Formats: sequence, structure tokens, C-alpha cells
Amino acid sequence: MDRDAGLLPYYLVDEGRYTDEELGLRQTPLSGVFGVENDGHSWETLQQAVDRVVKIIEADPSKERVDKIITRWIKRHLSRLGAEMGLERLNSLVEDRDMLAENLENLVKKERLEGLEIGEKQGEVKGEAKLLKRLIFSKYGQCPEWAQDKLNAADSDRLGVWAERIFTAETLEKLLSD
Repeated sequence: MDRDAGLLPYYLVDEGRYTDEELGLRQTPLSGVFGVENDGHSWETLQQAVDRVVKIIEADPSKERVDKIITRWIKRHLSRLGAEMGLERLNSLVEDRDMLAENLENLVKKERLEGLEIGEKQGEVKGEAKLLKRLIFSKYGQCPEWAQDKLNAADSDRLGVWAERIFTAETLEKLLSD
């Protein structure tokens, strides 16, 4: 009896050994998949990688088969990345490229808006901490390093509590107590 009967051959590929430039030189479906995995840093770079995969698929002699396989894979990949879009409607990367591009563009816009909101909130908290440091200086004198560290680590709610407490707290320690 043949011990290898029923076993499928496989190839081990270390995708981490390929640079983006090397992957760009290889116009194979697998290099396109690796490009999508590596370019998942933002929705924008992901769209560029998907565009590259579509060109590779279009040039492949087994276009329909490769498209079906890679489309199924990319739906799973996008789902794992948290893309909450109509992935069930995606049947072909080649045919549905515009729909996918539009969805990824919307995700880019959403990502940027969320980034702006986070940046604004962080800016507000820094401003509140800066104002509270000035009030501390006015009331207690120098603001020691331990107090500055506590102020820098605090969220907006905690800073608000301390700002209200500055009128009644006799010492800096009492002001910044939890």
C-alpha cells in the first residue's frame, strides 16, 4: 500500500521574506494576495492592493476560476479586518470592482473622520490639563513631576473633577486624590 496515497502536495511559502518591491515584480495571483495582506494598514492602501490583484486576475488565462477563488478569500479577509459592508453582494473582484472600491472609499472616509474625532478629543484633554496646571501653579506654586504625570494621564472627566475641586482642596495631594 502506498503511504502517500490520498495526500495532497503543498508548498511552504514564507511571504514575510518578500519585500513590496519583489511582490510588485511578480504578477501572480499569490503575489497579489500577499500584497493585499501586507497593505492592510489602511483602507486606502488596501484598495490599491485590490486594484493590483484585479489586474493580475484579468491577465490570468484561468480568469474566472482565479477570480472566484480570490474573491472568496478577500471577502473573508475584509470580514476579519472588520469591514462592515455588503460583502455578501461581492461575487467577483473583476465585475464588482467599482462596488468594492466605493465601499473601501467609504471606509477610508470613516477612518479619517474617526481619526479627526480622536485627535480633537486628545487636543481638548491636553488643553484642559494645561489649564489645570496653570491653576495649580497659581494656587499651590510649582507643579511637581508626579502631579504633572497624573494630569497627563487623566481623561477629561477626571480633569473636570479636579478643576471643580481646586476651589476647596487645601493641598495638591488632596486635589489630585482619587
